[in-house]
Amino acid sequence: MNLFDRQSRNIFGACVSLLVAACSPVTNYSDLEAFVNEVNARPSAPVEPVPEFVPYEGFIYGAASSRSPFDIPIVIDTTSGAVLNQDVEPDLERIPELLENQSLSELKMVGRITITGGVYEALIEDGFGEVHRVGVGDHMGRNYGRIDQISDRQMNMIEIVPSGSGGWVERPQTLTLQ
Repeated sequence: MNLFDRQSRNIFGACVSLLVAACSPVTNYSDLEAFVNEVNARPSAPVEPVPEFVPYEGFIYGAASSRSPFDIPIVIDTTSGAVLNQDVEPDLERIPELLENQSLSELKMVGRITITGGVYEALIEDGFGEVHRVGVGDHMGRNYGRIDQISDRQMNMIEIVPSGSGGWVERPQTLTLQ
């Protein structure tokens, strides 16, 4: 027999005996049992009660026809003899035009077109970046705005807004060319 074979048999035998010794059951679990008993002896913390479920209450916004809190309040000087026109009322039967879905703060005048006879039409950019062509008599803005005049640099319109006393008031607005 070769010396190398004898050494490899001895090493293999030592490895097998170490493996068998490592896998043999240990019967001394006293430290583990002491730890488990200590943890079980501790007082348990009280469990918090489940939070009470509060059902969602829906909210219906009922001031859609009122003045927006972000618009400048209408100040009407009645001392100068101006009389409020209480006969003004928006035409609620009319089908709204496309630009009436956005407020005037979202719309801007970006150009104008001259039609035959010196009549102007305005180019209005909406809040989505699309440009629309409007003329005198068209409507835009959420306050029933009607375009009265389009000039070289601006567009004048009349809005019909709630007066705050149950009626309606005409309010002039201007969009200038930007």
